[in-house]
Amino acid sequence: MKNSTKFLASAVAVVALFFSVNANAQSPKFGIGLNVGAGTSSGTGLAIGGDLRYQFDIDKQLSVPITAGYTNIAIKDTDLNFGFIPVKAGLKYFFNDSGAGAYGLAEAGAAFSAGDNAGTSFVYSPAIGYSWSNGLDLAAKYEGYSNNGSVGYAGIRLAYGFKL
Repeated sequence: MKNSTKFLASAVAVVALFFSVNANAQSPKFGIGLNVGAGTSSGTGLAIGGDLRYQFDIDKQLSVPITAGYTNIAIKDTDLNFGFIPVKAGLKYFFNDSGAGAYGLAEAGAAFSAGDNAGTSFVYSPAIGYSWSNGLDLAAKYEGYSNNGSVGYAGIRLAYGFKL
């Protein structure tokens, strides 16, 4: 069995477990975000992408986000770029008990390469941000991809989320 298939099967099992744990929690949220940043590896430039996030609450301060999207990192002075489809799960902790305000976030998962740079990478993404009760969310983040070397970017995520 390929490693990517094992990873996908494990991810599905973890998501199913979180859904069963979430039975008595608050209503889930769905969000759409824009990510913009600068590449942190030598020779990389602008990073831009978008994502969709499904987030369910364990309690008022702790949430489990599941995020998928597309990220493009340009290579300076060429027409080449790295394209990734990251699929991540993580934990989001709000520093107060309102379920809004300042938070810390840690996500990890798999990034599937798009285009010429074929393969699957491990992706990790720590962030700190602020979520307003009206649905707006702004975060400073780093996203790193590792597979036979590393590439990543530091940037911001501007998003809008709403309850389902």
